Amino acid sequence: MSEPFVFDPRCDLCKEPFGAVPCGTAVTFHCRPLATEGFSHCALVLSCEFSGTQREQELPLEGFAGERLCFSGTLTAPELPDLLWYHFRFWREDGTGCLLDKTGYRSDGQAVSWQLTVYQESRTPGWFGAGVTYQIFPDRFCRLVPVDPAGLVGRRWVHEDWDDTPEWRPDPDGEIRNRDFFGGTLAGITSKLDDLKALGVTTLYLCPIFESASNHRYNTADYTRIDPMLGTEADFRALCAQARQRGMRVILDGVFNHTGSQSMYFNADGYYPTLGAAQSQDSPWYSWYRFHHWPDSYDSWWGIRTLPAVEESSPSYVDFIIDGKDSIIRRWLRAGASGWRLDVADELPDWFLEKIRAAMEETAPDSVLIGEVWEDGSNKIAYSQRRRYLLGSETHGLMNYPFRTALLAYVSGGDADDFREAMETLRENYPPAAFYSAMNFLGTHDTPRILTLLGADRTPDTKAERASYRLLPRERAAGIAKLRLAALVLFTFPGSPMIYYGDEAGMEGFEDPLNRGTYPWGREDRDLLAWFTRLGALRNAYPALQSGTISWLYTAGPLLIFARQNGDQRLTTAVNASPDSHTVTLLWEGAGPTDLLTGDTLPCSGGVLHLQLPPWGCRLLL
Repeated sequence: MSEPFVFDPRCDLCKEPFGAVPCGTAVTFHCRPLATEGFSHCALVLSCEFSGTQREQELPLEGFAGERLCFSGTLTAPELPDLLWYHFRFWREDGTGCLLDKTGYRSDGQAVSWQLTVYQESRTPGWFGAGVTYQIFPDRFCRLVPVDPAGLVGRRWVHEDWDDTPEWRPDPDGEIRNRDFFGGTLAGITSKLDDLKALGVTTLYLCPIFESASNHRYNTADYTRIDPMLGTEADFRALCAQARQRGMRVILDGVFNHTGSQSMYFNADGYYPTLGAAQSQDSPWYSWYRFHHWPDSYDSWWGIRTLPAVEESSPSYVDFIIDGKDSIIRRWLRAGASGWRLDVADELPDWFLEKIRAAMEETAPDSVLIGEVWEDGSNKIAYSQRRRYLLGSETHGLMNYPFRTALLAYVSGGDADDFREAMETLRENYPPAAFYSAMNFLGTHDTPRILTLLGADRTPDTKAERASYRLLPRERAAGIAKLRLAALVLFTFPGSPMIYYGDEAGMEGFEDPLNRGTYPWGREDRDLLAWFTRLGALRNAYPALQSGTISWLYTAGPLLIFARQNGDQRLTTAVNASPDSHTVTLLWEGAGPTDLLTGDTLPCSGGVLHLQLPPWGCRLLL
C-alpha cells in the first residue's frame, strides 16, 4: 500500500475488480486521502504501453468517509489488449498538489506506476493447471536394453554403467559437447507409466526428443524424426496412447529459436546427404539462417556456434514449423502430444508465438502452450521489446521461475511475507487463467538439484569437486526437511506443480550436467517418495487444490499459512520453516479441522484454532 488507506489496488475498497481485466471491463477506482490534506480534485493518470496513448481522467469527489475524502470513478479498459500504467494526481483549489504512486505521495513529477493488465479473453485448457506435471530428461529416465549409437549424427558414446556421473569434462578442444549418453528410451518411459500414475502425475513434459547430436537434444538435427536412440514415431504414439489410457497427457519441448550446426538444415559437418545452409547458398534452408559472412560467421544462440539461430521470418521456416498442413507443430499434436513447452520463448517474436497458438487451436483445440520465461511474464522486456505472452493470443501459461525463487528464499530462512508479496504481485499482474496455468516447480534441467541446493553447506569451488560431492547425512537431513515443506507449498499452490524427474527420489547434483543424472530405480529415498506420492494424491483428490481461490491467513517470519477454497471445500496449508516450535492463533469456523497429512483432528473452540507447528513442521487442514 503506497500511503495508508489512500489507495491499495489489491483492496476492493480501492479497486474493483481485482488484478488483470478482460478488454472492455469497467474498472472502478476509489482514492481516500485525509481531509486535512485539503485536496479538492483527483485524477487518474494513464499511460497505455502498446497503443502509446496517455491521458488523465478526473475522479469526482464522492463525499466523506470518516476523516477521509473519497474520490471515485470508473475506467473502461481498452477494447484491445494492452498494458496500462497508472498513478493519481491530487490538487487543491490554489493549484498546489502532488502525485500518488506505489511509493506514496511525491512532488518531483516522477511516478512509479501501478500496472493494470488488459487481456483478450480466450479459451485455456483446464486440465494442465489442475494437474501434476513431471519433467523427464529422456536419456536419463529408464533404459530397457543397451542402445547402439553407431552411425548416428554426432560422435556419441554410451555409458555402460547406469549409475555413472554424467560427463562434465571438456573434450581435447576445450568444448563440452554432451555426447555421452545413457540410453534412456521412450519405451522405457512407457514402462514406468504405472509408477508415474501412482505418483499422481497427470502430465508428462519431455525434454526434446527429436534427432540431435547431443544428449540434451536442444540442438535439433531433424524435427521430423524421433531420435533413433529414443525409439521411433510408433514408440512415441504408443507412449501418448498408453498415457491417455491412464488419464495422463504428454507435452513436448519445442526448440524453434535455433537448430544444431550438425542438423540436416545447417549440416556444418556434412553428415546428412542433403545440402545444408553451411554447404551452399542454394540450399533450401539457406534463408533460415542469418549469415554475416557465409559460411563461417552467423547469428547463434548466445554466441554458441553449434547453435545457429534461425530467421523466424523466413516464409519456408514458418511454413515448416507452423503453417504447413503437416507442420512440426501440427504433426506431433496429431501423433498424440497434448501441448508444447517453448524453449527460450524470449527469443521468439510475438507474431511467431501467436501463429503457434493459432495452429495448435486449429489442430488440437484442447492443447496447451507453455513458455519458458524466467521473470514476471506480464511485463517482461526482451531485446528492448515489451512482450505480450499473456494477453490472450500467445501462451496459455509460463514456467514460474518467480515462484521458485520466492519459495526457495522463504524455506532457506527468508520471511514468509516476502513470498506472499511476490506471489500476490503475479496474481495481480497475470490474467487469472494464466496464473492458474503456471508451471510451478522447485527445479528443472537448468537448475541445480533442489535437494543439493537446500542441503549443501557450501558450493565447492571447482567443477571436479562439485561432480563428486555428495551430501553428508546431516546436510541431507536438513535438505529433506526443507524440501518436504517446499513440496507441500508446491502441491497446494495455484498452478500445476511440476516435479523434475528424480527430485521425489532424493537425487543430488549441482549445475548442468550434474543435475541430469540417471533415475535411481530401486534406490529411491522411500520416505521422500512416499511424501511426494501423498501430496500428488491429495492434489488430485481435492478440487480446492486444483482450482480454488487463495487467501493468506498468516505470513510472518518462518510461518506461512494460506487457504484454498472451492465452494464449501476449504484446505489450509500451514508451514513452519524454522528449527523452533511456533504456535499461531487463527479464527476458525466450524469443528476442529483434520490434518490430511497425518489424519489428526485438531481441537478448536470458540471459533479459535491454536495451531502448533513443530520445528520444520507443516499441516494441511481440512
